Amino acid sequence: MSFSEIQKNLLKQVADIESIPTGAYNIRTDGKLHSRNVSANIDIVSKKDKDGIDIIIKPFTKNERVDIPVILTKSGLKDLVYNDFYIGEGADVIIVAGCGICNTGKDASEHVGIHSFHVGKNAKIKYIEKHYGEGDGNGEKILNPTTEIEISEGGYMEMETAQIKGVDSSVRKTIAKLDKDATLIIKESIMTHGTQFADTDFYVDLYGENSSAHVISRSIAKDNSRQRFISLVDGNNKCSGHTECDAIIMNNGIVTAEPKINANHIEASLIHEATIGKIAGEQLTKLMTLGLTEKEAEEQIVNGFLK
Repeated sequence: MSFSEIQKNLLKQVADIESIPTGAYNIRTDGKLHSRNVSANIDIVSKKDKDGIDIIIKPFTKNERVDIPVILTKSGLKDLVYNDFYIGEGADVIIVAGCGICNTGKDASEHVGIHSFHVGKNAKIKYIEKHYGEGDGNGEKILNPTTEIEISEGGYMEMETAQIKGVDSSVRKTIAKLDKDATLIIKESIMTHGTQFADTDFYVDLYGENSSAHVISRSIAKDNSRQRFISLVDGNNKCSGHTECDAIIMNNGIVTAEPKINANHIEASLIHEATIGKIAGEQLTKLMTLGLTEKEAEEQIVNGFLK
């Protein structure tokens, strides 16, 4: 049940875990199960046909949290898992995932997580996923998550994703389908530097009456890094949708944003917007008059922008 110092740091970065959690959890290290615990209302079961788990949350479960972080510390390891979440009717829970990679070798380390969410009628879920990489080797840190979401009538899901730092390459794909009166809120924040690359694709299908979705991305591309953001919201009924990308480019960073909307119903109300630019000079000047150096002022602006 013990962790190395490297593992402890990775868990703290991606899941704010400093010791073994008290509730339901499943901790995966270097491609294998490290430890697991279940509660009276939350069960975690290993899949029999492939690598991964089923997280089963009983109807009307309230105020519980389940942690499912993944950490990699071996260079050259390629980890693939399939996780399915079944959130029962009327439940209200928090799920904390995330992956941290420490690569001190020369070979690429990669984690691919295929997550499927089945949100029950009138259920509410907050899902938090952080990605982080570190290591003084030449091996790449690669993270490629796919998230598939189905929200039943009256269901609500809030998804917060963050790429903190140190991830050389990431391709994130999220596909969602919403039933009547269902709501999906996605908040993404990404920081890239060096020659890193980040690609995010969001596809949301609003097919239920009075369903709604809000997709918001905040990103910063430093040095020679590149980012690509694509979002598509399909309004197929009386519904509301909003997709937005705000990005700051620094040095030679490159950001491509392609927010799209399709109104396939006369009462579909959809909005898209994208803003890309540099840090305004007056913002730096104002903070520097308060005693900050230019670098400190820049860090304050960046941190506030990504929150």
